[in-house]
Amino acid sequence: MATVYQAEINYSCFLNPDGSTSGKLPDWTASPEALVGYYRNMVLARQLDTKIIALQRTGQIGTYASLLGSEAIDAVTGALMTAQDVLIPYYRNHALQMFRGQDIADMMSYWGGDERGNSDPAMGQDFPNAVPIATQALHATGVATAFKIRGEKRVAVTHCGDGATSKGDFMEALNVAGAWQLPVLFIINNNQWAISVPRSIQCGAETLAQKAMAAGIRGEQVDGNDVIALHEAISTALKHAREGKGATLIEAISYRLSDHTTADDATRYRQNDELKEAWEREPIKRLQTFLHQQGWWDEVQEKAWLDEVSQIISQSVERYLNMPDQPVTNMIDYLYAELPVALQEQRERIIRNAQPGGNHHE
Repeated sequence: MATVYQAEINYSCFLNPDGSTSGKLPDWTASPEALVGYYRNMVLARQLDTKIIALQRTGQIGTYASLLGSEAIDAVTGALMTAQDVLIPYYRNHALQMFRGQDIADMMSYWGGDERGNSDPAMGQDFPNAVPIATQALHATGVATAFKIRGEKRVAVTHCGDGATSKGDFMEALNVAGAWQLPVLFIINNNQWAISVPRSIQCGAETLAQKAMAAGIRGEQVDGNDVIALHEAISTALKHAREGKGATLIEAISYRLSDHTTADDATRYRQNDELKEAWEREPIKRLQTFLHQQGWWDEVQEKAWLDEVSQIISQSVERYLNMPDQPVTNMIDYLYAELPVALQEQRERIIRNAQPGGNHHE
């Protein structure tokens, strides 16, 4: 019997949960700029997340999917993508959308039930949120196919949770990405829970990254709470794609420190001891400890940044809460390129009923 194929999945971690380091650090970490930038962005993301949940609890925003615990993944991805790349997000990527230039107030308007938040001009060619599980992976391969046909050195970047890797859409996307050598990067936020289903019973494979092997693309696993490991993996994958060498799958190990959404109660299926242990590995504290040890961040800088973040968020919330209502005709205007006669009649009736003195019982 002969072995016809053999492979391995590499795992990388440079920054340990206690802020200490493992092995030789990459040269770029010798100066503080990138690391401090990651820290500032992660703090902004977490503070914004906290505020949005408070808005939801007071009825000022709709059901919301917290990003608590995955800030490092979004911060690094946002810093390393170029303006020419295209993001095909999933519903927990709002920090990444913000880092890509979307206005915070517009992002909040989406979670407030206003679809105009999915069409902010600052999004450029980035896609709107994908709520259906794993469908965005196929959209990403379509975008990447266009890049390849045009000969453009651009990358389609898409994220998903660990639960999405069990969907056929995800596996089909990997397959076409490998068969066509597409410039696409798949990043799995393995936060250990697909709503109430733990990673341990979602899939029999030892890693989710090894799913890349069946598709013939690169696959690796990183500590998703370690900005240094994420930086190395994502920058390498983007370079690989831009050079025409094909796709990469990165499994970033994190933990969902929040409920699945504000409509969920994780205490019904998750043990408190598990959550407490996960908080010891979270990304912000470990990077803060490292920066303190290097003399690159202190209490004065922390307070100044928290004050600035508070102002940024307050101003964004004020803009969101003062946004004018969208026209009621929006429920019809974007269904067809050319409205059928029946919908034209409905639209006219809506306009009449919306006017003062209109027949609201028509």
